[in-house]
Amino acid sequence: MRTAEIIRKTNETDIALTLALDGSGKSEISTGSGFMDHMLELFAAHGKFDLKIECAGDVEVDYHHSIEDIGICLGMAFKEALGDKVGIARYGDTTLAMDEALILTAVDLSGRSCLMFGLNIPNPTVGTFDTELVEEFWNAFVRHAECAVHFHQFSGVNTHHIIEGAFKSVARSLRKAVALDADFADQLPSTKGTL
Repeated sequence: MRTAEIIRKTNETDIALTLALDGSGKSEISTGSGFMDHMLELFAAHGKFDLKIECAGDVEVDYHHSIEDIGICLGMAFKEALGDKVGIARYGDTTLAMDEALILTAVDLSGRSCLMFGLNIPNPTVGTFDTELVEEFWNAFVRHAECAVHFHQFSGVNTHHIIEGAFKSVARSLRKAVALDADFADQLPSTKGTL
């Protein structure tokens, strides 16, 4: 079973996270931000990842520390759950429509960190959530998962649809990338012999 458990405590956040890559999409999410809870529930459901996150953070200051640190923990969990990466597909991409928003995401579980964040999010907030934190979250994720994630937005004017579409799309791309590929059953999908 490809699973991980991450416990991370700092002066700003206290996070407990468990992840099962080969799950059914079950989630129990408590981040301190209702909007982020919803995005991570969608992420788990569309990736078919079992995900549990409990975060106690200094949200009385703002959501920044919690959102970035959750991204760090989720990235660490993906890296740990993938282990040596033998047999994985490595690559995944998804084009997803969310009403007027059309989002493409592509993932490479390369062992190298790269975020190409091509989303144009029109509003600075959704409720009390600062939308600039979406990019901060994915930056933290790719650094600690050691992967490349590309977001490209073809259309979209509704902030909620753009962000929701992005979370659903990247979850589906990650689901493809972490999938076991019979063509690489006993090997790494790399000519270098390492990822």
